[in-house]
Amino acid sequence: MDTSSPSTAQAPAGAPPAGLSWMARFGPGMLVAATGVGAGDLLTASLGGSAVGMSILWAAVVGAVLKSFLNEGIARWQLATGTTVLEGWARFGAWLRYVFLIYLLGWSLFTGGALISACGAAGDALWPLSSDPETSRRVWGVVHSLVGLGLVWAGGFRFFERLMAACIGVMFVTVIFTAVASGPDWSAAARGLVIPSMPAGGTAWVLGLLGGVGGTVTVLSYGYWIRERGREGAGWLRTCQADLAVGYALTALFGIAMVIIGSTVQLQGSGLRVATLLAQRLSDVIGPFGYWLFLWGFWAAVFSSLLGVWEGVPYLFADFLRVHRREPGSAAVPLRDTRAWRGYLVALAVVPLPLLWVPLQRAQLAYAVMGSLFMPLLAATLLWMNNRAAWVGGLRNTWLVNAALVATLLLFLGVGASEAFDAIRKLAGR
Repeated sequence: MDTSSPSTAQAPAGAPPAGLSWMARFGPGMLVAATGVGAGDLLTASLGGSAVGMSILWAAVVGAVLKSFLNEGIARWQLATGTTVLEGWARFGAWLRYVFLIYLLGWSLFTGGALISACGAAGDALWPLSSDPETSRRVWGVVHSLVGLGLVWAGGFRFFERLMAACIGVMFVTVIFTAVASGPDWSAAARGLVIPSMPAGGTAWVLGLLGGVGGTVTVLSYGYWIRERGREGAGWLRTCQADLAVGYALTALFGIAMVIIGSTVQLQGSGLRVATLLAQRLSDVIGPFGYWLFLWGFWAAVFSSLLGVWEGVPYLFADFLRVHRREPGSAAVPLRDTRAWRGYLVALAVVPLPLLWVPLQRAQLAYAVMGSLFMPLLAATLLWMNNRAAWVGGLRNTWLVNAALVATLLLFLGVGASEAFDAIRKLAGR
Protein backbone atom coordinates (compact mmCIF):
# COMPACT_ATOMS: atom_id res chain seq x y z
CA MET A 1 0.00 0.00 0.00
CA ASP A 2 1.29 3.42 -0.90
CA THR A 3 1.32 5.50 2.28
CA SER A 4 3.22 8.44 0.88
CA SER A 5 1.59 11.80 0.41
CA PRO A 6 -0.53 12.02 -2.74
CA SER A 7 1.05 13.26 -5.91
CA THR A 8 -2.04 15.30 -6.67
CA ALA A 9 -1.82 18.78 -5.22
CA GLN A 10 -4.38 19.84 -2.66
CA ALA A 11 -7.43 21.39 -4.27
CA PRO A 12 -7.95 25.11 -3.77
CA ALA A 13 -10.22 26.04 -0.91
CA GLY A 14 -12.99 27.25 -3.19
CA ALA A 15 -16.22 28.50 -1.71
CA PRO A 16 -19.78 28.54 -3.03
CA PRO A 17 -20.90 31.84 -4.56
CA ALA A 18 -23.70 33.82 -2.99
CA GLY A 19 -27.25 33.32 -4.20
CA LEU A 20 -27.10 29.67 -5.25
CA SER A 21 -30.33 28.43 -6.79
CA TRP A 22 -32.29 25.67 -5.10
CA MET A 23 -31.24 23.18 -7.77
CA ALA A 24 -27.57 24.16 -7.55
CA ARG A 25 -27.63 23.77 -3.77
CA PHE A 26 -29.67 20.58 -3.39
CA GLY A 27 -29.70 18.97 -6.84
CA PRO A 28 -26.99 16.30 -6.33
CA GLY A 29 -28.50 15.17 -3.02
CA MET A 30 -31.88 14.94 -4.69
CA LEU A 31 -30.32 12.76 -7.38
CA VAL A 32 -28.91 10.46 -4.69
CA ALA A 33 -32.37 10.12 -3.14
CA ALA A 34 -34.15 9.48 -6.43
CA THR A 35 -31.57 6.93 -7.60
CA GLY A 36 -31.23 5.15 -4.26
CA VAL A 37 -34.95 4.54 -3.70
CA GLY A 38 -35.95 1.74 -6.04
CA ALA A 39 -38.48 -1.04 -6.30
CA GLY A 40 -36.60 -3.35 -3.94
CA ASP A 41 -36.39 -0.73 -1.18
CA LEU A 42 -40.05 0.22 -1.43
CA LEU A 43 -41.23 -3.39 -1.44
CA THR A 44 -38.92 -4.40 1.43
CA ALA A 45 -40.22 -1.52 3.54
CA SER A 46 -43.88 -2.24 2.79
CA LEU A 47 -43.53 -5.99 3.38
CA GLY A 48 -41.66 -5.30 6.61
CA GLY A 49 -44.40 -2.98 7.79
CA SER A 50 -47.02 -5.58 6.94
CA ALA A 51 -45.11 -8.36 8.70
CA VAL A 52 -44.03 -6.70 11.96
CA GLY A 53 -45.73 -3.30 12.01
CA MET A 54 -44.31 0.16 12.61
CA SER A 55 -41.90 -0.82 15.38
CA ILE A 56 -39.14 -0.93 12.72
CA LEU A 57 -39.56 2.67 11.53
CA TRP A 58 -36.39 3.71 13.35
CA ALA A 59 -34.34 1.45 11.05
CA ALA A 60 -35.26 3.54 7.99
CA VAL A 61 -33.96 6.65 9.76
CA VAL A 62 -30.75 5.05 11.05
CA GLY A 63 -30.01 3.50 7.67
CA ALA A 64 -30.41 6.86 5.91
CA VAL A 65 -28.25 8.70 8.48
CA LEU A 66 -25.40 6.19 8.27
CA LYS A 67 -25.51 6.13 4.47
CA SER A 68 -25.37 9.95 4.46
CA PHE A 69 -22.09 9.83 6.42
CA LEU A 70 -20.73 7.36 3.89
CA ASN A 71 -21.59 9.70 1.04
CA GLU A 72 -20.21 12.64 2.99
CA GLY A 73 -16.91 10.76 3.10
CA ILE A 74 -16.92 10.54 -0.69
CA ALA A 75 -17.47 14.30 -0.95
CA ARG A 76 -14.89 15.02 1.76
CA TRP A 77 -12.16 13.10 -0.07
CA GLN A 78 -12.94 14.66 -3.44
CA LEU A 79 -13.14 18.23 -2.15
CA ALA A 80 -9.94 17.85 -0.13
CA THR A 81 -7.79 16.26 -2.83
CA GLY A 82 -9.41 17.20 -6.13
CA THR A 83 -9.48 13.48 -7.02
CA THR A 84 -12.28 10.92 -7.10
CA VAL A 85 -12.58 7.94 -4.76
CA LEU A 86 -11.49 5.65 -7.61
CA GLU A 87 -8.30 7.71 -7.89
CA GLY A 88 -7.87 7.38 -4.14
CA TRP A 89 -8.30 3.62 -4.34
CA ALA A 90 -5.39 3.50 -6.80
CA ARG A 91 -3.12 4.19 -3.80
CA PHE A 92 -4.03 0.79 -2.36
CA GLY A 93 -2.65 -0.99 -5.40
CA ALA A 94 -4.01 -2.27 -8.71
CA TRP A 95 -5.80 -5.22 -7.08
CA LEU A 96 -8.51 -3.01 -5.58
CA ARG A 97 -9.52 -1.36 -8.82
CA TYR A 98 -9.64 -4.73 -10.61
CA VAL A 99 -11.84 -6.17 -7.87
CA PHE A 100 -14.06 -3.11 -8.24
CA LEU A 101 -14.21 -3.54 -12.04
CA ILE A 102 -15.38 -7.15 -11.66
CA TYR A 103 -17.97 -6.02 -9.13
CA LEU A 104 -19.08 -3.10 -11.35
CA LEU A 105 -19.59 -5.27 -14.42
CA GLY A 106 -21.60 -7.88 -12.52
CA TRP A 107 -23.57 -5.25 -10.63
CA SER A 108 -24.37 -3.42 -13.87
CA LEU A 109 -25.68 -6.55 -15.56
CA PHE A 110 -27.94 -7.76 -12.76
CA THR A 111 -29.03 -4.34 -11.49
CA GLY A 112 -29.73 -3.18 -15.04
CA GLY A 113 -31.83 -6.28 -15.63
CA ALA A 114 -33.70 -5.82 -12.36
CA LEU A 115 -34.43 -2.14 -13.10
CA ILE A 116 -35.62 -2.90 -16.62
CA SER A 117 -37.88 -5.66 -15.26
CA ALA A 118 -39.23 -3.38 -12.52
CA CYS A 119 -39.99 -0.61 -15.02
CA GLY A 120 -41.68 -3.18 -17.23
CA ALA A 121 -43.86 -4.36 -14.35
CA ALA A 122 -44.75 -0.76 -13.42
CA GLY A 123 -45.65 0.03 -17.02
CA ASP A 124 -47.77 -3.11 -17.34
CA ALA A 125 -49.63 -2.27 -14.13
CA LEU A 126 -50.50 1.18 -15.46
CA TRP A 127 -51.27 0.22 -19.08
CA PRO A 128 -51.16 -3.46 -20.14
CA LEU A 129 -50.04 -3.82 -23.75
CA SER A 130 -51.04 -7.47 -24.10
CA SER A 131 -53.36 -10.06 -22.62
CA ASP A 132 -50.18 -11.91 -21.58
CA PRO A 133 -48.64 -10.05 -18.59
CA GLU A 134 -45.15 -11.39 -19.35
CA THR A 135 -45.24 -10.07 -22.91
CA SER A 136 -46.49 -6.70 -21.70
CA ARG A 137 -43.79 -6.54 -19.01
CA ARG A 138 -41.05 -7.32 -21.52
CA VAL A 139 -42.26 -4.77 -24.05
CA TRP A 140 -42.54 -2.08 -21.38
CA GLY A 141 -39.11 -3.04 -20.04
CA VAL A 142 -37.49 -2.58 -23.45
CA VAL A 143 -39.34 0.71 -23.97
CA HIS A 144 -38.26 2.12 -20.59
CA SER A 145 -34.63 1.10 -21.09
CA LEU A 146 -34.36 2.65 -24.55
CA VAL A 147 -36.29 5.80 -23.62
CA GLY A 148 -34.02 6.19 -20.59
CA LEU A 149 -31.01 5.77 -22.88
CA GLY A 150 -32.29 8.49 -25.21
CA LEU A 151 -33.10 10.93 -22.42
CA VAL A 152 -29.72 10.54 -20.70
CA TRP A 153 -27.71 10.56 -23.95
CA ALA A 154 -29.33 13.61 -25.53
CA GLY A 155 -30.59 15.60 -22.57
CA GLY A 156 -27.41 16.68 -20.81
CA PHE A 157 -26.83 16.90 -17.07
CA ARG A 158 -29.08 19.93 -16.41
CA PHE A 159 -32.00 18.26 -18.21
CA PHE A 160 -31.33 15.08 -16.24
CA GLU A 161 -31.53 17.04 -12.97
CA ARG A 162 -34.87 18.61 -13.91
CA LEU A 163 -36.30 15.27 -15.06
CA MET A 164 -35.26 13.60 -11.80
CA ALA A 165 -36.75 16.51 -9.84
CA ALA A 166 -40.08 15.83 -11.55
CA CYS A 167 -39.86 12.10 -10.75
CA ILE A 168 -38.98 12.67 -7.12
CA GLY A 169 -41.86 15.16 -6.87
CA VAL A 170 -44.28 12.48 -8.07
CA MET A 171 -42.70 9.95 -5.68
CA PHE A 172 -42.91 12.29 -2.71
CA VAL A 173 -46.49 13.46 -3.26
CA THR A 174 -47.95 10.04 -4.05
CA VAL A 175 -46.16 7.97 -1.40
CA ILE A 176 -46.55 10.49 1.43
CA PHE A 177 -50.21 11.17 0.56
CA THR A 178 -50.93 7.44 0.40
CA ALA A 179 -49.29 6.91 3.80
CA VAL A 180 -51.37 9.66 5.39
CA ALA A 181 -54.60 8.62 3.66
CA SER A 182 -54.22 4.98 4.66
CA GLY A 183 -55.17 5.92 8.24
CA PRO A 184 -52.29 4.50 10.30
CA ASP A 185 -51.97 4.45 14.08
CA TRP A 186 -49.94 7.65 14.51
CA SER A 187 -49.05 6.95 18.15
CA ALA A 188 -47.55 3.61 17.11
CA ALA A 189 -45.67 5.40 14.33
CA ALA A 190 -44.20 7.86 16.82
CA ARG A 191 -43.07 5.04 19.09
CA GLY A 192 -41.55 3.17 16.17
CA LEU A 193 -39.54 6.25 15.19
CA VAL A 194 -38.10 7.24 18.56
CA ILE A 195 -37.88 3.91 20.44
CA PRO A 196 -35.57 1.40 18.69
CA SER A 197 -36.82 -2.14 19.16
CA MET A 198 -36.42 -5.54 17.55
CA PRO A 199 -39.84 -7.18 17.25
CA ALA A 200 -40.19 -10.95 17.19
CA GLY A 201 -39.38 -12.13 13.69
CA GLY A 202 -38.27 -8.65 12.70
CA THR A 203 -34.48 -9.07 12.48
CA ALA A 204 -34.45 -9.69 8.74
CA TRP A 205 -36.73 -6.72 8.09
CA VAL A 206 -34.60 -4.41 10.22
CA LEU A 207 -31.45 -5.52 8.39
CA GLY A 208 -33.21 -5.06 5.06
CA LEU A 209 -34.20 -1.49 5.92
CA LEU A 210 -30.78 -0.61 7.34
CA GLY A 211 -28.90 -2.00 4.37
CA GLY A 212 -31.30 -1.20 1.54
CA VAL A 213 -31.91 2.50 2.19
CA GLY A 214 -30.08 4.82 -0.17
CA GLY A 215 -28.51 2.55 -2.77
CA THR A 216 -25.15 0.76 -2.98
CA VAL A 217 -22.67 1.41 -5.79
CA THR A 218 -24.69 4.42 -6.91
CA VAL A 219 -23.44 6.39 -3.88
CA LEU A 220 -20.15 6.78 -5.78
CA SER A 221 -22.00 8.77 -8.45
CA TYR A 222 -22.38 11.67 -6.01
CA GLY A 223 -18.75 12.69 -6.51
CA TYR A 224 -19.27 13.07 -10.25
CA TRP A 225 -22.58 14.88 -9.86
CA ILE A 226 -21.10 17.51 -7.55
CA ARG A 227 -18.31 18.01 -10.07
CA GLU A 228 -20.92 18.59 -12.78
CA ARG A 229 -22.22 21.31 -10.47
CA GLY A 230 -18.76 22.89 -10.21
CA ARG A 231 -18.11 22.02 -6.56
CA GLU A 232 -14.34 22.06 -6.20
CA GLY A 233 -12.36 22.82 -3.05
CA ALA A 234 -12.74 22.54 0.70
CA GLY A 235 -15.12 25.49 0.96
CA TRP A 236 -17.93 23.41 -0.56
CA LEU A 237 -18.01 20.81 2.22
CA ARG A 238 -20.79 22.46 4.22
CA THR A 239 -22.88 22.82 1.08
CA CYS A 240 -22.43 19.10 0.37
CA GLN A 241 -23.32 18.23 3.97
CA ALA A 242 -26.55 20.25 3.77
CA ASP A 243 -27.28 18.82 0.33
CA LEU A 244 -26.86 15.24 1.56
CA ALA A 245 -28.91 15.95 4.68
CA VAL A 246 -31.85 16.97 2.49
CA GLY A 247 -31.37 14.05 0.08
CA TYR A 248 -31.22 11.41 2.81
CA ALA A 249 -34.06 13.05 4.73
CA LEU A 250 -36.18 12.42 1.63
CA THR A 251 -34.83 8.86 1.47
CA ALA A 252 -35.78 8.26 5.11
CA LEU A 253 -39.25 9.75 4.52
CA PHE A 254 -39.88 7.35 1.64
CA GLY A 255 -38.82 4.40 3.77
CA ILE A 256 -40.98 5.55 6.69
CA ALA A 257 -43.99 6.11 4.42
CA MET A 258 -43.70 2.64 2.85
CA VAL A 259 -43.46 0.93 6.27
CA ILE A 260 -46.56 2.87 7.36
CA ILE A 261 -48.45 1.91 4.19
CA GLY A 262 -47.46 -1.74 4.59
CA SER A 263 -48.56 -1.75 8.23
CA THR A 264 -52.14 -0.91 7.26
CA VAL A 265 -52.66 -3.97 5.03
CA GLN A 266 -51.83 -7.68 5.14
CA LEU A 267 -49.41 -8.54 2.36
CA GLN A 268 -48.29 -11.95 1.19
CA GLY A 269 -46.03 -12.80 -1.69
CA SER A 270 -42.73 -11.60 -3.06
CA GLY A 271 -41.26 -9.72 -5.95
CA LEU A 272 -42.87 -7.03 -8.06
CA ARG A 273 -46.34 -8.61 -7.83
CA VAL A 274 -46.50 -7.14 -4.34
CA ALA A 275 -46.72 -3.63 -5.84
CA THR A 276 -49.98 -4.44 -7.65
CA LEU A 277 -51.31 -6.31 -4.61
CA LEU A 278 -50.48 -3.33 -2.41
CA ALA A 279 -52.23 -0.97 -4.81
CA GLN A 280 -55.31 -3.21 -4.81
CA ARG A 281 -55.39 -3.29 -1.02
CA LEU A 282 -55.03 0.49 -0.89
CA SER A 283 -57.95 0.76 -3.28
CA ASP A 284 -60.03 -1.00 -0.64
CA VAL A 285 -58.80 1.46 2.02
CA ILE A 286 -59.02 4.83 0.25
CA GLY A 287 -60.86 4.03 -2.98
CA PRO A 288 -59.82 3.65 -6.64
CA PHE A 289 -57.86 6.90 -6.45
CA GLY A 290 -55.45 5.20 -4.05
CA TYR A 291 -54.86 2.38 -6.52
CA TRP A 292 -53.73 4.65 -9.34
CA LEU A 293 -51.94 7.06 -7.04
CA PHE A 294 -49.72 4.34 -5.62
CA LEU A 295 -48.97 2.81 -9.02
CA TRP A 296 -47.86 6.19 -10.39
CA GLY A 297 -45.64 6.70 -7.35
CA PHE A 298 -44.17 3.21 -7.79
CA TRP A 299 -43.51 3.91 -11.47
CA ALA A 300 -41.78 7.22 -10.65
CA ALA A 301 -39.58 5.44 -8.09
CA VAL A 302 -38.41 2.67 -10.41
CA PHE A 303 -38.00 4.86 -13.52
CA SER A 304 -36.02 7.49 -11.61
CA SER A 305 -33.75 4.71 -10.31
CA LEU A 306 -33.21 3.51 -13.86
CA LEU A 307 -32.42 7.05 -15.05
CA GLY A 308 -30.04 7.60 -12.14
CA VAL A 309 -28.13 4.38 -12.85
CA TRP A 310 -28.03 5.06 -16.61
CA GLU A 311 -26.61 8.55 -15.88
CA GLY A 312 -24.33 7.92 -12.89
CA VAL A 313 -22.75 4.50 -13.34
CA PRO A 314 -21.03 5.21 -16.71
CA TYR A 315 -18.89 7.78 -14.85
CA LEU A 316 -17.44 4.95 -12.79
CA PHE A 317 -16.39 2.92 -15.82
CA ALA A 318 -15.01 5.96 -17.64
CA ASP A 319 -13.07 6.96 -14.51
CA PHE A 320 -11.73 3.41 -14.10
CA LEU A 321 -10.38 3.45 -17.65
CA ARG A 322 -8.84 6.88 -17.13
CA VAL A 323 -7.06 5.78 -13.94
CA HIS A 324 -5.99 2.49 -15.52
CA ARG A 325 -4.50 4.30 -18.52
CA ARG A 326 -2.92 6.95 -16.27
CA GLU A 327 -4.58 9.71 -18.23
CA PRO A 328 -4.97 13.29 -16.90
CA GLY A 329 -6.98 13.79 -13.71
CA SER A 330 -10.75 13.60 -13.86
CA ALA A 331 -11.04 17.29 -13.01
CA ALA A 332 -9.36 18.10 -16.33
CA VAL A 333 -11.37 15.65 -18.43
CA PRO A 334 -15.19 15.89 -18.72
CA LEU A 335 -15.95 12.19 -18.31
CA ARG A 336 -19.48 12.64 -19.62
CA ASP A 337 -18.05 13.54 -23.03
CA THR A 338 -15.83 10.47 -23.35
CA ARG A 339 -16.46 7.44 -25.54
CA ALA A 340 -16.16 5.26 -22.45
CA TRP A 341 -19.05 7.06 -20.72
CA ARG A 342 -21.31 6.87 -23.76
CA GLY A 343 -20.32 3.31 -24.58
CA TYR A 344 -21.09 2.11 -21.06
CA LEU A 345 -24.42 3.96 -21.12
CA VAL A 346 -25.42 2.06 -24.27
CA ALA A 347 -24.23 -1.22 -22.74
CA LEU A 348 -26.25 -0.60 -19.56
CA ALA A 349 -29.41 -0.04 -21.58
CA VAL A 350 -28.95 -2.89 -24.08
CA VAL A 351 -26.88 -5.77 -22.65
CA PRO A 352 -29.28 -6.64 -19.75
CA LEU A 353 -32.36 -6.73 -22.05
CA PRO A 354 -32.18 -10.53 -22.63
CA LEU A 355 -32.56 -11.01 -18.87
CA LEU A 356 -36.25 -10.19 -19.39
CA TRP A 357 -36.57 -13.69 -20.93
CA VAL A 358 -34.14 -15.68 -18.78
CA PRO A 359 -34.69 -16.99 -15.22
CA LEU A 360 -31.57 -15.96 -13.34
CA GLN A 361 -32.39 -16.57 -9.70
CA ARG A 362 -29.38 -18.75 -8.93
CA ALA A 363 -26.98 -16.49 -10.84
CA GLN A 364 -28.32 -13.46 -8.99
CA LEU A 365 -27.91 -15.27 -5.66
CA ALA A 366 -24.31 -16.13 -6.53
CA TYR A 367 -23.65 -12.50 -7.42
CA ALA A 368 -25.17 -11.40 -4.09
CA VAL A 369 -22.42 -13.29 -2.28
CA MET A 370 -19.74 -11.36 -4.20
CA GLY A 371 -21.44 -8.00 -3.86
CA SER A 372 -22.38 -8.17 -0.19
CA LEU A 373 -19.05 -6.73 0.99
CA PHE A 374 -18.95 -3.65 -1.26
CA MET A 375 -20.35 -1.22 1.32
CA PRO A 376 -17.99 -2.39 4.12
CA LEU A 377 -15.09 -2.01 1.67
CA LEU A 378 -16.12 1.55 0.88
CA ALA A 379 -16.53 2.43 4.57
CA ALA A 380 -13.14 0.91 5.49
CA THR A 381 -11.24 2.67 2.72
CA LEU A 382 -12.86 6.02 3.51
CA LEU A 383 -11.87 5.62 7.16
CA TRP A 384 -8.25 5.15 6.08
CA MET A 385 -8.14 7.77 3.33
CA ASN A 386 -9.96 10.57 5.16
CA ASN A 387 -7.92 10.25 8.37
CA ARG A 388 -4.55 10.86 6.74
CA ALA A 389 -3.73 14.53 7.22
CA ALA A 390 -1.04 14.29 4.53
CA TRP A 391 -3.77 13.41 2.05
CA VAL A 392 -6.83 15.45 3.07
CA GLY A 393 -5.28 18.24 5.15
CA GLY A 394 -7.81 20.28 7.10
CA LEU A 395 -10.73 18.13 5.95
CA ARG A 396 -9.57 15.19 8.04
CA ASN A 397 -12.50 13.35 9.66
CA THR A 398 -13.89 14.60 12.95
CA TRP A 399 -14.56 12.14 15.78
CA LEU A 400 -18.28 12.20 14.93
CA VAL A 401 -17.65 11.30 11.29
CA ASN A 402 -15.26 8.52 12.34
CA ALA A 403 -17.79 7.14 14.81
CA ALA A 404 -20.48 7.13 12.14
CA LEU A 405 -18.18 5.42 9.61
CA VAL A 406 -17.17 2.75 12.14
CA ALA A 407 -20.86 2.13 12.91
CA THR A 408 -21.55 1.96 9.17
CA LEU A 409 -18.69 -0.48 8.65
CA LEU A 410 -19.90 -2.79 11.43
CA LEU A 411 -23.51 -2.53 10.28
CA PHE A 412 -22.80 -3.38 6.66
CA LEU A 413 -20.43 -6.17 7.62
CA GLY A 414 -23.35 -7.68 9.53
CA VAL A 415 -25.83 -7.03 6.73
CA GLY A 416 -23.41 -8.31 4.11
CA ALA A 417 -22.67 -11.48 6.06
CA SER A 418 -26.40 -12.08 6.56
CA GLU A 419 -27.09 -11.62 2.83
CA ALA A 420 -24.15 -13.84 1.86
CA PHE A 421 -25.18 -16.70 4.18
CA ASP A 422 -28.79 -16.44 3.00
CA ALA A 423 -27.70 -16.58 -0.64
CA ILE A 424 -25.40 -19.56 0.02
CA ARG A 425 -28.25 -21.45 1.72
CA LYS A 426 -30.54 -20.79 -1.24
CA LEU A 427 -27.85 -21.80 -3.71
CA ALA A 428 -27.43 -25.05 -1.81
CA GLY A 429 -31.18 -25.62 -2.17
CA ARG A 430 -31.93 -25.45 1.54
